[in-house]
Amino acid sequence: QAQLVESGGGLVQAGGSLRLSCAASGRTFSTYTMGWFRQAPGKEREFVAGITYGGGSTSYADSMKGRFTISRDNAKNTVYLQMNGLKPEDTAVYYCARYSRPYDSRWLELPRTYDYWGQGTQVTVSS
Repeated sequence: QAQLVESGGGLVQAGGSLRLSCAASGRTFSTYTMGWFRQAPGKEREFVAGITYGGGSTSYADSMKGRFTISRDNAKNTVYLQMNGLKPEDTAVYYCARYSRPYDSRWLELPRTYDYWGQGTQVTVSS
């Protein structure tokens, strides 16, 4: 089993920045694609960004491109989400998740392809 713990959320003004972290347990972190998702009240969980197991490839939802950056440090079992130029519509609970199979990333934008999720961290952007 894997445990994922997010941190770094908070309240920020529009235009500000936050850096989310997700610490993972286990020895196989480097073999799994990781993703960030978010869920706002009354809305479905949506893909934010994903990074392949080796960190060589990243993917972003269109509305996050150019503002958010996903990265990982496999030596620290941690994945990050740097968020710049935050907007009120970015307000949501942000979750990190581990892809369901090692050395795979074919459907990293789909929540159903992830099997372990963190508890989430709240990000609130004020206007």
